[in-house]
Amino acid sequence: MSTRVLDLHPAPADLEAVVCQGLARRPRQLPAWLLYDSEGSRLFELICQQPEYSLTRSEMALLEQQAAAMAAAVGHSPAVVVEFGAGNARKVGPLLEALRPGAYAALDISATALRQACAVLQQEHPQVPVLGVCCDYSNLPALPHDPLLRQEPRLGFYPGSSLGNFTPEEATALLAQMARLLGPGSQLLIGIDQPKPTARLEAAYNDAAGISAAFARNLLVRLNQDLQGDFDPAAFRYEAHWQAKNSRIAMALVSQRDQLVTLAGRSWHFGAGEALITEYSVKYSPTAFAALAAASGWRLAHSWSDPEGDLSLHLLAQADSHPTPSAHQP
Repeated sequence: MSTRVLDLHPAPADLEAVVCQGLARRPRQLPAWLLYDSEGSRLFELICQQPEYSLTRSEMALLEQQAAAMAAAVGHSPAVVVEFGAGNARKVGPLLEALRPGAYAALDISATALRQACAVLQQEHPQVPVLGVCCDYSNLPALPHDPLLRQEPRLGFYPGSSLGNFTPEEATALLAQMARLLGPGSQLLIGIDQPKPTARLEAAYNDAAGISAAFARNLLVRLNQDLQGDFDPAAFRYEAHWQAKNSRIAMALVSQRDQLVTLAGRSWHFGAGEALITEYSVKYSPTAFAALAAASGWRLAHSWSDPEGDLSLHLLAQADSHPTPSAHQP
């Protein structure tokens, strides 16, 4: 069975508008999805393999151990599993085995990573039709009009604690949008990274091998290529700090000198010490996330966490759907 990939990637003009809007902010901040061109996706895979970054390994282990329980909690075999920000799509394997859905759709911003991931997944799960959708899922007005995606009921899958890349206000809006995209009666299985000691958190986003720094600087390389820029990546240092007040890690490229940068035909001044925020990573306690989900129109149905309490996976149901008893399974 061959896979298909639909290309809904933002057009160059849209990309320019997003970047210019972000550079005009104070502090300057660009959306995290810009980090994921083909090279950015490759570097992120390396980050996930670093000893300081345990999230991916812990979440994979939890999914492998609890996939059957998660399938039982879902209560039925969904017509289609829709994964938001699929990346290499390795985490969904145990769920596909346990749920045996009618189809699987991977949404991701990196077309190269998406094609590779879908091809591998289709080979490993030949019984499940696989569809890739290259898009910015945070600004997707509706799922594409494709026969696979018209099927119901749908189960959304959003691992990796990617919700943390958004502010709590943005995250609330995103969860509400996912409810609209997935439709009435849908469910959402979402991974959430939880607060930890500051030293552990900062080490995870500032690994000794320097992969996180290279990942951030690749954003400037991408902007140079896509928007005819002249950023000097070496003129920016990478920093990652825990902001306790906002319960988040802030990752930034900090200008090491006073400099003028040209991008998309416009000039941008960076003062010495001025930061360009590349991404945030908000950490939620289970209680804080439950409140966020409720404000977004979701109801918490089940939760699972790793033995250390570092991360959790939550099964959400539409708030107006038939209630089922809430449970926590370790």
